[in-house]
Amino acid sequence: MVILSVDYGDVRTGIAVCDKNELLASPIGTINQPDVEKLCDEIIKICNEYKAEMICLGLPKNMDGSEGFRAEHVKEFAEILREKSGLPLEFVDERLTTVAAHRALNETNTRGKKRKNIVDTVSAVMILENFLTIRKNQK
Repeated sequence: MVILSVDYGDVRTGIAVCDKNELLASPIGTINQPDVEKLCDEIIKICNEYKAEMICLGLPKNMDGSEGFRAEHVKEFAEILREKSGLPLEFVDERLTTVAAHRALNETNTRGKKRKNIVDTVSAVMILENFLTIRKNQK
């Protein structure tokens, strides 16, 4: 199944997709769109382009596992995206994915403006990889 991953942000939103065999998570890019309705439309276009059958969305949790105001904001966004796309949507715990993305970018010596533009995409890939691992272990 082709799954699209979304690392939602108020300013930048990272997007990644996996192949139909759910083996490889690949970066798509970052959408710079603060308007939720327009952002959903852009995500749906990407879903259609890649023939995505499901969306996984990073859910920011506190380190103790609780959900704060940011998680509620993401859930509100998820409802709009689910309604507009008609696709099933699953949440993935995204704790520390941004930290891991920054670490990975440190290893490749990616700095400055380029780093700012790619960190959300790398986070989306990591969210999707986590989701694929969970699906594989549940089978």
